[in-house]
Amino acid sequence: MANLMVDFIISLDGYAAADGWPGFWGLEGPEYLAFLGEDGENQHTTLMGATTYRVMSGFAADTSDDPMAAMPKVVFSSTLRAPLSWANTELVDGDAVEFVRDLKQSSPRPLRTIGSLSLCRSLLRAGLVDRFRVVVFPVITGATGRERIFDEYPDVALDLVESRTFDGRLQLLEYLPTVLDGPPGAVG
Repeated sequence: MANLMVDFIISLDGYAAADGWPGFWGLEGPEYLAFLGEDGENQHTTLMGATTYRVMSGFAADTSDDPMAAMPKVVFSSTLRAPLSWANTELVDGDAVEFVRDLKQSSPRPLRTIGSLSLCRSLLRAGLVDRFRVVVFPVITGATGRERIFDEYPDVALDLVESRTFDGRLQLLEYLPTVLDGPPGAVG
């Protein structure tokens, strides 16, 4: 069975992006970029929604060296139409939870999300997420932040299984998630 990792990059205050800030908040360094290029980091199938697909495929179209070109990608959307222009991308317009549940059973490759906040939230609620990883960038984007990552998430207990620092400032935190019915110890 394939493992599924939810993978986010976030500001310290929990935003996925911020108006006027460059990608990676302008703080990507050589250690972090080298980590992204490691073989193990590119040996999975990437899952994403339509908004993330539009952004990421746009980045890919603007570069001559797309590190995700050969990687299999699955996009969940009822608004996009096939064929998609980004190489090795499958479009799914049905139920994402059911598709991913089946894919976990049949895929020889691990699965990983990129962005796609509502997709990740749905997969987590359905109990399909095996690992939860965030890379925390040391910025607070309270005035310009967009897309608070954890809004509308269920309560989740996280057991830390890996941590790493890149370039003396970026923190990778990887957890095993357990979706909770409510706060621990709460009487229902």
